[in-house]
Amino acid sequence: MRLTFAAQRRRWLAWLLAIAWAVLLGLMPWWAGLPLLSGLAAIQAIQLPRLQRYHGFLRYALRWGLAGLLVAAYLAFDNHRLGLTLTALAALAGFSVLVLLESWQDHKPRRSAAIAAASPDWKELALAPIGPADTLIELQAPYWIALDGTSPDAPADVTMVGAHSCRIGVDARIDHVEPQVSIAPGARWLAWPMAAWRGVVLYDRAHDKPYRLRDWQLYGWHADEAWLSRDEEQPPLALSHVLGQDVIDEP
Repeated sequence: MRLTFAAQRRRWLAWLLAIAWAVLLGLMPWWAGLPLLSGLAAIQAIQLPRLQRYHGFLRYALRWGLAGLLVAAYLAFDNHRLGLTLTALAALAGFSVLVLLESWQDHKPRRSAAIAAASPDWKELALAPIGPADTLIELQAPYWIALDGTSPDAPADVTMVGAHSCRIGVDARIDHVEPQVSIAPGARWLAWPMAAWRGVVLYDRAHDKPYRLRDWQLYGWHADEAWLSRDEEQPPLALSHVLGQDVIDEP
């Protein structure tokens, strides 16, 4: 099955889940749905590192959940005219709070002034000659290969089949990417910038599996693993950490 079919199936499934979530909160009493949405908003505001990969999911859950909560609040009023007025005011206030929360998350500084003053920046720590040599990680900068037919380094099994669509081998296809690719040192992983550089798409040849990571950019390669970064204020993270796949050995 082509990757585009899988992506469309996931998109339709996401829409069905969102509608089902809104309907569920619309049928629940408003006093039961309100604490549930408040808890989701608190989780979104805290931004726990282990839940970063569910960031977009929580946003959609809050948006659709608020719509369902407003329906439940309207149904709770016997006076439909008064209920419509109060529900409209609640919708204005609720969605305004959501917009402010999302805007704050998108634009807040990654390191506050107090934290920056108390601890050195990650770049300073990276340049400091501290620690054993075997823990030093040197990233290989990504080498981007143009897929417009002009680069002799382009892999033979990776070709563009449209302005923003790339085919890998015979069956696999990646859509909405820029016409350039970066190859891991071991050639297991491929990376493309998303269209308009909105993120990065990584493809695991060994397992025939793509990873589409919005708002992340490829920073470099190390030990055949991609290291990603959101901005210059944060240190790059390994793909396994971004996906929450780190394994901690218990003593």
